Amino acid sequence: MTGASPTLPADRLAGFKRALPEWWPVLAGLLLLFVPTFFDLFRGQWASEEQAHGPIILALSLWLMYSRWPDMMERTAGIQASVAGWPLFVIGLLMYVIGRSQHIILFELSSFIWVLAAVLLVKRGGKALRILWFPFFFMLFMIPLPGALVSMLTMPMKMAVSYVVEHVLFWAGYPIARTGVILQIGQYQLLVADACAGLQTFLTLEALGLFYLNLVRHTSALRNIGIAILIIPISFTANVIRVTVLTLITYYFGDAAGQGFLHGFAGMVLFISALTLILSLDRLLQWWVKRRAARATVIQGTPS
Repeated sequence: MTGASPTLPADRLAGFKRALPEWWPVLAGLLLLFVPTFFDLFRGQWASEEQAHGPIILALSLWLMYSRWPDMMERTAGIQASVAGWPLFVIGLLMYVIGRSQHIILFELSSFIWVLAAVLLVKRGGKALRILWFPFFFMLFMIPLPGALVSMLTMPMKMAVSYVVEHVLFWAGYPIARTGVILQIGQYQLLVADACAGLQTFLTLEALGLFYLNLVRHTSALRNIGIAILIIPISFTANVIRVTVLTLITYYFGDAAGQGFLHGFAGMVLFISALTLILSLDRLLQWWVKRRAARATVIQGTPS
């Protein structure tokens, strides 16, 4: 963490007003370029369940930039702008033109990150980009991956989730069987879809965990590394919980309930489960780190 004191809301608002004359042409240009892109995304891919995390990632990224903007402006005052921003800006515009004209959303959405980074380099230099590196990194999670890559990586994940759900519910005494990624419980069959246990779901949960780590900013490297590593099994466990909940909803209330409102409720269960697991493991690691530090203090204080 930096040593900067917290900025009061009134002071922050005043700082934004002072910066407005310098930044409003940049803001107007960005809006002109990318409002059509985001409008199309909200009507298209972001309206689907597989990509519903996109607007959440965008909102959190912009909030992180907003919250750290005054600190960035203060620490980069008087710093010479970086000429490296101009070639980056040209690359970003080329990606935008190709992506927009050829309907390649990977290029079009990536250009938003490139152009933002280029503007920051041109206006405030490389230090500004180092201060705001995490929001830019975090925005990568909102970019849809190529379909071929998603299909290749999703199937093993769905197979693993289906396998665990089958064995957990069979152990609990439910009449369940599995064929590939199709679960049959009682008279119902459920296909474990990409949205339930696919690559995008895992990436969304990874983003949630990384956002939590960046927000709390633990001083303990062991605690940060531990949570970062454990995010992967946490994501898997949360997916298992979601599919298990959907399977039980279908078993007790029928197929219409499993595919209706309660399907969306199971999605909420996914994120609540992941957040609960992250917080619980964070507390456990906090207890372990404190215990380890206390033990080291006792050993150092013991006369030889």
